[in-house]
Amino acid sequence: MTRRSLGPLAVMALALLSSIPLLAHHSVTAEFDSSKSFTVKATITKIEWVNPHIYMYADVKDENGTVTPYSFEGGPPGNLRRSGVLKTMFNVGDVVSIEAYIAKDGSKHLGLLHAVHFADGHQIFFGRPEDSEGKN
Repeated sequence: MTRRSLGPLAVMALALLSSIPLLAHHSVTAEFDSSKSFTVKATITKIEWVNPHIYMYADVKDENGTVTPYSFEGGPPGNLRRSGVLKTMFNVGDVVSIEAYIAKDGSKHLGLLHAVHFADGHQIFFGRPEDSEGKN
């Protein structure tokens, strides 16, 4: 190949490689069912406030004392910040009630955050999946 024909080929390769991250993004409505929710009392164990979605991890203790780790997905940090939800509102060790939407794939210990209710009565809402569709 000549140098001249490498230019268009390089541009096409760059365009293809730059589109790969778009394929990795997912729709929350494809993974979670907003018509079915559950609530658990839990202790927050970890918070990941990173793009493209935040994650909150919590331990749930059943009536027999068995502890099961759960993970909860939230919206993009930028969207949450603009709606007034900040990472500093949550602390590892907080005992809370978490409302979440169930995972469509049947994962029992995974949910999409809807609301976190604190012992002192205040609560933080994360919105519904359809509210953030197309914005994340």
